Amino acid sequence: MIRFPSPPEHAEQPPIPRHLWKVAALSGMASYLDAALIVSIAVNLAIYRDHYDMGVWMAGAISAIVTGCIAVGSLVGGRLADMFGRRRVYNLDILCYAIGAIVITLAPNDIVLFIGVLVAGLAAGADLPTSLAVVSDAAPPDGRARLVSFTQVMWVAGIVVVIFLGYVLSDTGMVGARIITGHLIIAALATFLLRARLELAEPSEAAQREEAAALAAPRGIELKNVWNRAALLPMVATFVYYVTWGIGANTFGQFGTYLLVTVSGASQSLATGINLAFLPIALVLTFVFVRVADTPWRDRLFYVFTVVQVVAFCIASLTAGALVGMLVFFVLYQISNPFAGEASYKVWSQLTLPPDTRGTTQGLTYALSRGVFAGVAFVTPALMDYSASLLLWLITLCMAASGVAGVYVIHVLIRRSPNTAVAPASLGVART
Repeated sequence: MIRFPSPPEHAEQPPIPRHLWKVAALSGMASYLDAALIVSIAVNLAIYRDHYDMGVWMAGAISAIVTGCIAVGSLVGGRLADMFGRRRVYNLDILCYAIGAIVITLAPNDIVLFIGVLVAGLAAGADLPTSLAVVSDAAPPDGRARLVSFTQVMWVAGIVVVIFLGYVLSDTGMVGARIITGHLIIAALATFLLRARLELAEPSEAAQREEAAALAAPRGIELKNVWNRAALLPMVATFVYYVTWGIGANTFGQFGTYLLVTVSGASQSLATGINLAFLPIALVLTFVFVRVADTPWRDRLFYVFTVVQVVAFCIASLTAGALVGMLVFFVLYQISNPFAGEASYKVWSQLTLPPDTRGTTQGLTYALSRGVFAGVAFVTPALMDYSASLLLWLITLCMAASGVAGVYVIHVLIRRSPNTAVAPASLGVART
């Protein structure tokens, strides 16, 4: 059993004010709703296929459109947040998400379902870079990584809740599918109301100048400031990491249940039960990641668990999706994912990207990555039908590449930014 040591005394982490955890939680709802939307489509896909009499390509299109729209939403939303104010976009996109979720839940046919997924996907994408920028702006220098990484707890929680509902409602057909997406409506509307009451303080000019100077980044939100070395290098490096890691994670997020049913021969109940059984491991370990996120252990543990993650995918590939191999895979994957996954990408991005264009730059990396995921999702059902083994080996190669990219980020970008937490504590949020 691996024991996660506490930071040394000289690096003891000061407590983070309670109101900042509230900001992190409400911003983390973007990650919750993003994950919950993707996984709800995945859990319900076989049900939608039967109920709406979908073909294999329509099933792929539904999965692809949610990821593609999240990509477009991230690109547009991140830019709009930098240009017109992060709070304005922060509140509006969550309301649009609720509208999309209503359409999905009440869809009478696959065309209306497609439209609802499009609207919800665009809104979810817009909220992702905006909410992370809001947390980063609010965070004190010695707590930024913890607050940003807490949004990943919400991301895992979104998966856990949907998988749990999918398991409990696995025998209820479209009624259960509508309940699963209906909970997204409630969650989005509640988040909108709570965010509307949140008083966000914009970062001061002095604070932004200090952080930009530490990262050697020019000031201003102009697009030309996205293409300078200070922004471009971390943007490209974090993109390469996220896109290669995310091909595997997104494929199993969207098609894990589908693969277990169609390739491994599991029933719908068993498939959702397998996912549900291992997800609490990921949730607990994500809290562990939050604890070490502002310490050197964050990146040290990445080295260990990126290897574990590649081994997990190798086992799935070697067994060609057989049920026993998939059980071993899920154990290793859920253990490694919190320390070598999206949480690392979120933290590295906020520590290395310039403050003025943080929404735009992270929106770009999200958008390009999700665009790739959408293309992969579109062909995944057909490729799985052709050769599950080939699909799994291709994903394994991507996971290995993500490990290499992550090592580069740690050894080059993080080490070149010794003052990655330079933003003064006055980058705060008014207490509510």
